[in-house]
Amino acid sequence: MSSIAFSFLHFNRSFLLLLNLLAAFAYCRVPSTLEGPFHPVTVPFDRSLLGAVDLPPSDPRVRRRVQGFQPEQISLSLSTTHDSVWISWITGEFQIGFNIKPLDPKTVASVVQYGTSRFDLVHEARGESLIYNQLYPFDGLRNYTSGIIHHVRLIGLEPSTLYYYQCGDPSLQAMSDINYFRTMPISGPHSYPGKVAIVGDLGLTYNTTTTIGHLTNNEPDLLLLIGDVSYANLYLTNGTGADCYKCTFPQSPIHESYQPRWDYWGRFMQNLISKVPIMVVEGNHETEEQADNKTFVAYSSRFAFPSEESGSLSTLYYSFNAGGIHFIMLGAYINYYKNGEQYKWLERDLASVDRSITPWLIATWHPPWYSSYEVHYKEAECMRVEMENLLYSYGVDIVFNGHVHAYERSNRVYNYSLDPCGPVHIAVGDGGNREKMAIKFADEPGHCPDPLSTPDHFMGGFCATNFTFDQESEFCWDHQPDYSAFRETSFGYGILEVKNETWALWTWYRNQDSYKEVGDQIYIVRQPDICAVPRSVCGDFTTSI
Repeated sequence: MSSIAFSFLHFNRSFLLLLNLLAAFAYCRVPSTLEGPFHPVTVPFDRSLLGAVDLPPSDPRVRRRVQGFQPEQISLSLSTTHDSVWISWITGEFQIGFNIKPLDPKTVASVVQYGTSRFDLVHEARGESLIYNQLYPFDGLRNYTSGIIHHVRLIGLEPSTLYYYQCGDPSLQAMSDINYFRTMPISGPHSYPGKVAIVGDLGLTYNTTTTIGHLTNNEPDLLLLIGDVSYANLYLTNGTGADCYKCTFPQSPIHESYQPRWDYWGRFMQNLISKVPIMVVEGNHETEEQADNKTFVAYSSRFAFPSEESGSLSTLYYSFNAGGIHFIMLGAYINYYKNGEQYKWLERDLASVDRSITPWLIATWHPPWYSSYEVHYKEAECMRVEMENLLYSYGVDIVFNGHVHAYERSNRVYNYSLDPCGPVHIAVGDGGNREKMAIKFADEPGHCPDPLSTPDHFMGGFCATNFTFDQESEFCWDHQPDYSAFRETSFGYGILEVKNETWALWTWYRNQDSYKEVGDQIYIVRQPDICAVPRSVCGDFTTSI
């Protein structure tokens, strides 16, 4: 072979190699919202994924593994800033039956010993304890009383620091093993937690165990649970469960709630949330209305919330910082109208955010405003009509929801129109619950819901109206809506990694894949130069642009 021919062949091989490398780079490149809006994508449903089976009470992962008043169901949650966390746990066994005797919270102290060395827990904090009861004024329904629930707040912590702790009552020699956690980074435009895991509608099924296993392998620094936690309200008090309560138990005198499912859930989750803080917002399955019209009792009792620290009067809405991110947790099943306390609190909270310190503003609540699935279609329209303009005017960057048991990511949207300054809405109601997955889309022929089926059953009101397309007025699109960028039905969860004050990587993972394999991924990019938002705050909560 001549030297010229050899050189030409070598050039061709090198050129082909370069083309392959460029193609591989283009294939693996993560898109960003700067390239949007994106043409809608729907991934076909894999019918082999149907079905969800509960973990039974006999499963070792949900059985009680402590004795006497030793702590169990240990969990962490954040306060408003890096220097404070809450530690919660339960002592004593729950009781369920016709003749129950509640425990006395005063008999067991609430103590946390902690420090930066596991061999020298030099600090001690004390907190408060409580119990709650689920009582039924009907013959044949068994009552419930919880163990003693403890909440202790640690203050004066250093940012981004590993702390060791044990909790319990040292006077009873009833202390936990030594656990650990890492505090959040200090709030600032260049300071962020490494990974924020986000999941909704978790429940306690074998799908749940896969979700939590995947999620744990991704080593999150913070966990957001966007409503529907234990699904205890899908059970009779004898433990019999159903995907649809009112369908299976039409003769039940009251919507019973099998409270031990909460204890099973707390035991299963302890290995993760005793080390990684969990921040929860309520879903419809946490309502659990009792005979005396009390609601959200188990939810409000079992978790610690930074409500008071963030100026909220309720456990159902609050806010907190995690580095340069300000999170707002809103309640969709409590008054959200402009004349209500939650809306007034939201106005104050938004006005207090300094975007030069916490550039990222993220809001969460349970039912999505933007969903193209048939189930729960436009169900939260009254809340959207009431609150969307306020959130938009303050430049909320991302909205996370659950409720619809599938995954859907939107283009930037405001008032159903594509808007480069609107937030990206992401629904992750696919954690693993026992109810059926959402499969049908409202834009498919024959699957547009009856408009009369969409009122807000919790708050009352009917706000869903028709859309106008050219000269036609319709309740649903006849194709995947422009605001819907990507949708797929599969159990899974997401990880948010904020890189700096303008770029954040969002990744959605599917349970059937390896925890390293990506189901959907995009860089969400803030554009403060084109989207003017309040950046600083004065003492009277007025803002300047």
